Amino acid sequence: MPVASTPINPGFTTVNPSDGEVLAMYPFMSPGQVESALASAREAQREWQRVGAQHRARLVGGVARQFRAHHRNLAEIVTMEMGKPMAESLAEVEKCAGGCEYYSRAGAGFLKDRFVKTEAHRSFVTFQPLGLVLAIMPWNFPLWQVVRAAVPALIAGNGVLLKHAPSVPGCALELARLFGPASGLPKGLFTNLFIDVDVTGDLILDARVQGVTLTGSTRAGRHVAALAGAQIKTCVLELGGSDPYIVLEDADLPRAVEACVTGRLINSGQSCIAAKRFIVHEAVADEFTEAVVSRMAGVRVGEPMAATTDVGPLAREDLRDHLAGQVERSIAAGAVCRLGGEVPRVPGWYYPCTVLAGVGPGMPAYDEEMFGPVACIIRAGSEEEAVRIANDTAYGLGAAVFTEDLERGERIAREGIEAGSCFVNDFVKSDPRLPFGGVKESGFGRELADFGVREFVNVKTVRVER
Repeated sequence: MPVASTPINPGFTTVNPSDGEVLAMYPFMSPGQVESALASAREAQREWQRVGAQHRARLVGGVARQFRAHHRNLAEIVTMEMGKPMAESLAEVEKCAGGCEYYSRAGAGFLKDRFVKTEAHRSFVTFQPLGLVLAIMPWNFPLWQVVRAAVPALIAGNGVLLKHAPSVPGCALELARLFGPASGLPKGLFTNLFIDVDVTGDLILDARVQGVTLTGSTRAGRHVAALAGAQIKTCVLELGGSDPYIVLEDADLPRAVEACVTGRLINSGQSCIAAKRFIVHEAVADEFTEAVVSRMAGVRVGEPMAATTDVGPLAREDLRDHLAGQVERSIAAGAVCRLGGEVPRVPGWYYPCTVLAGVGPGMPAYDEEMFGPVACIIRAGSEEEAVRIANDTAYGLGAAVFTEDLERGERIAREGIEAGSCFVNDFVKSDPRLPFGGVKESGFGRELADFGVREFVNVKTVRVER
């Protein structure tokens, strides 16, 4: 990983979450550097939109090859900067490569003109790029979340300005290299910007930026949406989540337990679509709770570079301390801690796998998003009560239902749950073939699939008379 000398201007400092050691320091860009990068990106985008969707899609295939060629190095940088277990970092790199390959195959088809029969000689809908899209991205999936936002925008003919999270600048630099001439893309089309929050706001207001996409907190989403809305600019927000997983009385319990624990512990529990609230029918609640405690007690928490590690440290000290506080306040309010619940006295920002039972309203474990390896178990007396509890949240990102009755599960998923996606008998995950996004305070707009490609385009009607 590149290490810069101590900057005169403030900038980003990256810290290894497994031991608290400083990895590198990166200075902010000067105003002149930002302006030069913006001007170059605008020029590159003008040329890019002229080459046609088929050619653009073909070049995105080159990005996939770059991901695979450098998979080990990329995974190591991810693990060092944010603490993801190495096996999961490697899986993230592979998902990025697969996503690029999917769009290389299918992306151009999403942009074909749509001909409509009218009284005119010729009527059709065409999809034209907007220009430059500012992507404000988070630290928890530092490669994949950039890919899923940037690749559809690039396929559509836009350019991308990346404002990555301050804790993963090494990932940002690698992404700028991958989406550059090494893959066949024009220089400057994908531009990394080391800038602070104030400069980010200025960019949203800049006339050369025509769209903004953010993955982050609800608070950040409100701020970005307000700035973009004031300029009447297209905006996509993927925000927080407190995903409910309903386990009904007829569920296959071993399968449900495995899916729930896996969904809770992915990325050490630091995912917007992680399983966060287990809403369990009282007929099977005791058995489910015992099985979850047993399963999570066997999870290996440790140094993220080790091949045997299942859960690594949390990404930052403040995040670990905030989670610990939420658990402590929930226990004080009446939750029962069945596993974990205490910060270990070791270097790094580790938190143990924790199970809270007896969770109810008024507790952080019920009311707030828990970003870490904490399972919160809530009892429900009926399907109707389970659905009501699932929807008793400001969030609406993902959800899951476990039942042996597939028609019942599909009905609940389709009609009952207020969320952008709902899985039946599996944990929630993003897939480039399916749209991804939320409702309520989890945001608006969609990433991935054809919906993601057409978020940052002008859907233009053309009608030709003789």
